[in-house]
Amino acid sequence: MAQVAVTAVQRVLDIFETFQAAERPLSLTELSEMADIPKSSCHAIVATLVERGYLYSLQRPRALYPTRRIYDVAQVLAGNDPFLQRAMPVLEQLRDSSGETVIVGKRQGDAVIYLQVLEGAHAIRYSSRAGEFKPLFSSAIGKALLGSLKEPELRSFLDSHALPAVTPNTLTDTDALFADIVDSRKRGFFVTRGENVADVWAVSAFVPLRTETIGVAVAGPASRMEGMVATVAPLLVGACSLLARQTR
Repeated sequence: MAQVAVTAVQRVLDIFETFQAAERPLSLTELSEMADIPKSSCHAIVATLVERGYLYSLQRPRALYPTRRIYDVAQVLAGNDPFLQRAMPVLEQLRDSSGETVIVGKRQGDAVIYLQVLEGAHAIRYSSRAGEFKPLFSSAIGKALLGSLKEPELRSFLDSHALPAVTPNTLTDTDALFADIVDSRKRGFFVTRGENVADVWAVSAFVPLRTETIGVAVAGPASRMEGMVATVAPLLVGACSLLARQTR
């Protein structure tokens, strides 16, 4: 029964993500095929979503599309996030002062989940979105969160996990990554040099909150960020210090 419930939830999410990818109304047949859901199951889920007001039907052409309801629900939830509600002014200032994309994330299992992404104003910039998962060992926020661990915990994590190359620049040697993280913690910030996305550099730091530790990163194209680390790092560290003080 539990697996059936999990599958049903996955299919609901698949339906909304299929609409997101298609960017247009879809017929039931198209939705079933594009989301890879059996048509009978897709019909049952769609009927429930229509009944609850999350989808509406078009007669010509006969198709379906999400209503604004999911946006309204998400907006209320995001607006009442216990951390981001207070943090947004600081994060927006960091984005504006650095000119690059600012990301907030936390550890979820053996990965980082992005909680917020504020993209920079440059035409060419690092782009991502909230809800994406990134590896702990190769992403900027992941390295910062690993850096928040005590050294024995960090060593234990690295020794017990594979470190596959995400890009040619990924640190895959346990000792080298351990030394990089420990040295970076002493310095007060962490840097990834194309280790998770080949042409992206990022500067990151962790913020201890009351019951959680979150990571904040400033990321951008390597061509710009390579010469900006010394400028961006103090901006980031200052923003993280302010965020930590806000939660005391």
